[in-house]
Amino acid sequence: MWWLFAVVGLSTAGLLVLGVLAVRVHLAVQDLARQVAESSRALTAAGDRLQRAADRLGSRAGEVSRN
Repeated sequence: MWWLFAVVGLSTAGLLVLGVLAVRVHLAVQDLARQVAESSRALTAAGDRLQRAADRLGSRAGEVSRN
């Protein structure tokens, strides 16, 4: 009969370990999602700055080629 208690105890301990690991993975995924969102905003801002710079350069390129 002691083996039954051992099996139940080990199973419970295993589920506890899996629960702790699931919480750690969940927190890591949230952190990764936050980093991806920040990177996306930074890339969007950099793309906008590049587009504005390219527009200004493109408008001046026509003037330079005419001279």
